[in-house]
Amino acid sequence: MIVLLGVLVVVLGFATRRNPLLVVGVAGIVTGLLGRLSPLEILRTFGESFASSRSVTIFAITLPVIGLLERNGLQQQARTLIAKLGSKLTTGRFLTLYLLVRQLTAAVGLQTIGGPAQSVRPMIAPMAEAAAERRNNGQPLPEKIREKVRAHAAGADTVGVFFGEDCFLAIGSILLITGLVNSTYHTHLEPLHLALWAIPTAVCAFLVHGGRLLRLDRTLERELVTANAQMAVAHEDAHSRGTEKGRTVK
Repeated sequence: MIVLLGVLVVVLGFATRRNPLLVVGVAGIVTGLLGRLSPLEILRTFGESFASSRSVTIFAITLPVIGLLERNGLQQQARTLIAKLGSKLTTGRFLTLYLLVRQLTAAVGLQTIGGPAQSVRPMIAPMAEAAAERRNNGQPLPEKIREKVRAHAAGADTVGVFFGEDCFLAIGSILLITGLVNSTYHTHLEPLHLALWAIPTAVCAFLVHGGRLLRLDRTLERELVTANAQMAVAHEDAHSRGTEKGRTVK
């Protein structure tokens, strides 16, 4: 039971907002030492785990590629594309469409076709921002509203893949549930059964979150009106102070 103190290291590390990679690494070392493993055995375990799970770290290869694409104008091209699609494609409608596409692709096993690094940051978020800027008469968005749009873009991706992947019968979670249930309760539960029962949940998730995204347009419109009014008042105050200062100097 003493080896479970490694879990306490993880909890404390995340509670104090430490680097996640550092926290997990220290927790693994602490767990190994408490389990009476030698430093060489701990290092060997880390190496074997990394080699057997190297597909998890494949994102490290995509990051330099996406960085080069962004440097050569990927985000600007995404903004230009959304500007050509017409004024009816608002931020909420665009993110709702992306939510649907993300769910459908995840439901057929294409979980890694999107994601925060692969699609949200370089394409989806800039396109959503461009749609919001078009409703703002082409003016740049205030920072607070820009961050809200980016958060909803990431949320659409997360919700879509989370509820869509369970409809794919070869996903790890489905196989884990069926294997555990069949071995524990001596039943014959097929992965297809769980995948079919996940479809109503995915539909409900799309309706609920899609409705939230469609309401986002009205929320952004109200916040843009308020932010523009505040900026106008601040500009007038600054202009008045500058005029009064000039008269004082004269």
